[in-house]
Amino acid sequence: MSGWAPKRFWKQAEVVAAENGFTVSLDGRGLKTPAKTAFWVPTAALAEEVAKEWQAQESKIKPETMPYTRTANSALDKVYPQFSAVADMLAGYGGSDLLCYRAVAPQELVARQHTAWTPLLEWTKAEFGAELSVVQGVMPVAQPENCLRALSQAVHSLSPFQLAAFHDLVAISGSLVIGLAIARGHILPDVGFDLSRIDENWQIEFWGHDEEAAESEALKREGLRHAARFLALCG
Repeated sequence: MSGWAPKRFWKQAEVVAAENGFTVSLDGRGLKTPAKTAFWVPTAALAEEVAKEWQAQESKIKPETMPYTRTANSALDKVYPQFSAVADMLAGYGGSDLLCYRAVAPQELVARQHTAWTPLLEWTKAEFGAELSVVQGVMPVAQPENCLRALSQAVHSLSPFQLAAFHDLVAISGSLVIGLAIARGHILPDVGFDLSRIDENWQIEFWGHDEEAAESEALKREGLRHAARFLALCG
């Protein structure tokens, strides 16, 4: 970013109209991404969140407290130059979606997965015409090509900014279906996160919480929430 430094050097972060949408200026100087691209986002609401992050910085800049800036930078520097590759990579999750691989035993876990995951697969069939195959165990199952094509089209229909946030929805949950369900407002981010943690929560019930693992889980949950908020603000 322009002027990126360990210490704050500006007094005021402001939203400014830009050619493609909106940008943020620091005392009149426009932001740039780490790759020196002129910074911009598609909506004023999203630019406001970025400006708030910069305005909230104190004497020392803390990038870890600036998720909106970070995701927007990813969209501009990473997604725009290789949109098709990123979209293809995320669509590829559909070929081995978490929700399609069910436990063989114990029966209570089998039932829990069925109750939690089957309704989302039914939604996927209704929403995209994609009826994904389900298998018990971990042996790969080939999904119908027409289903994968339909899901891929849904991913490719996203804008680069939406795709940057969608990346985190899919990567954190481990499921293209969960990512799409959150992105389309079918389920809330917390619901999606819990659905992605059926197996882990089952283990926790037997072995208890590990403090380090619990902290990591909390960070992932917040990451999923942020990605959903960012995507919603893209307009």
